[in-house]
Amino acid sequence: MLFLSACAVLPVAAQTPPDTERFWPQWRGPHGTGAALHADPPTTWSESSNVRWKVEIPGLGSATPVIWGDRVFVLTAVSMGDEVSSSDGVFSRLRRRFMGGTGASRAQQFVVMALDRRDGHVVWERVTHEELPHEGRHQTGTWASPSAVTDGEVLCAFFGSRGLSCYDLDGTPLWETDLGDMRIRMGFGEGASPVLYEDRLIVLWDHEGDSFIVSFDKRTGREQWRTPRDEMTSWTTPLVVEVQGGAQVVTSATGAVRAYDVATGRLVWEDEGVTLNAIPSPVSADGVVFVTSGFRGNRLAAIDLAQARGDIAGTDAVRWSVDRDTPYVPSPVVHDGLLYLLKSNSGILSSFDTDTGARHYGPERLPGIRSVYASPVVADDRLYVTSREGTTVVLRTGPVLEILATNTLDDQFDASPAVVGGELYLRGARALYCIAAD
Repeated sequence: MLFLSACAVLPVAAQTPPDTERFWPQWRGPHGTGAALHADPPTTWSESSNVRWKVEIPGLGSATPVIWGDRVFVLTAVSMGDEVSSSDGVFSRLRRRFMGGTGASRAQQFVVMALDRRDGHVVWERVTHEELPHEGRHQTGTWASPSAVTDGEVLCAFFGSRGLSCYDLDGTPLWETDLGDMRIRMGFGEGASPVLYEDRLIVLWDHEGDSFIVSFDKRTGREQWRTPRDEMTSWTTPLVVEVQGGAQVVTSATGAVRAYDVATGRLVWEDEGVTLNAIPSPVSADGVVFVTSGFRGNRLAAIDLAQARGDIAGTDAVRWSVDRDTPYVPSPVVHDGLLYLLKSNSGILSSFDTDTGARHYGPERLPGIRSVYASPVVADDRLYVTSREGTTVVLRTGPVLEILATNTLDDQFDASPAVVGGELYLRGARALYCIAAD
């Protein structure tokens, strides 16, 4: 197996354009950490206070809104026509009962929407495809789970087996490509989001068929490289980290945690994998990457990028690890030397020191939080944890658990929040909320 050497780590923020710092261009925010360093949204809100606007979004989607300039971009899948079955009736019913997936569906319109940040009105929308999905999805999932990504020049929407569609920010089509049909474990649906780095758009394609990671030219769609992966289904989004001499794209999956050279797609290092059904995405800070998962087992590992080269399993490159209380669906958030993560899909929170792995607190149950799919976010030294039932608990960041507020809205929230300036965006099952001071 071919590996490239890794050297001292350079901070990503040192070369990040100011606009990328200010906006929320991708699924986990400016640096893929879940933190917005230049934002100050409200601490309290309700249906009758600190809601600047609330706009119904047609269809269903758990993709996080992405924000650039005065635009909010949302992906959704809208049902069309009469209900049909995408698999044989008996098998479909058995799968829903025992495996959690649903095979019955309607044909879907896959839609990209651009809304105005000031009042939420629709500026433009584009239908990328109209088709009946070839397989099912989890009973709590949607066919618009991957989030879009933008850098202020292009907006790339990824609907998995429906392909990639890239636009400029005014909605003019630039290019599109079809990567084929995924075969997802248990028919649970697709979820990994694409990432942008300089002129590259990178997509992770892990499924029960031939898995790979691929890079495209963001302007033309020309394929730059494609690397096969010996991997089963994962739902994790790749993370790009900068190191001396180049950049790496880190992937977390059941078979292995791997890093590839961004320029060539060649393998740099690999570690043992996380658990089955790998969903949480990696985060990074101060030269360390944190990977985690929590289905049928628990793993949290801190990987020192300066030492990571070749096969790092069991080496000092794995700085510390934890084998309990890790998340199933929500990704962790890292901020100011602390890593925050939830246990399974519950409102049970823990905080770890990023350098040593020492647990500062947790597992601690948050009030009013029952189940969580959305990944927590940080803004202005506050941690926001949003439940599926509509409650968001706001905590002060730091080594001591301190709850500041508990807020409830009349919707269900599976999409992760986005934060820009004084605004918090919460995408519910029915509506998109812009939370801002009255």
